Amino acid sequence: MQTVTVSPKFQVVIPRKIRDALGLHSGQKIQAIQYENRIELIPIEPIAESRGFLQGIDTSVQREPDRV
Repeated sequence: MQTVTVSPKFQVVIPRKIRDALGLHSGQKIQAIQYENRIELIPIEPIAESRGFLQGIDTSVQREPDRV
């Protein structure tokens, strides 16, 4: 576990090990969410990078009659 310090301007530096593991880069947007008693930082991926992620999904599931 790595520890970071909150600056007087309430800024924190994400440790290099974590930045490298997640592929974060300078200027990338990150969503900050308060969850119970902690802060979660979630990288926002450009929508173009999500293209095709559902390719090959099985769509033959039984649907409700009003959803056809």
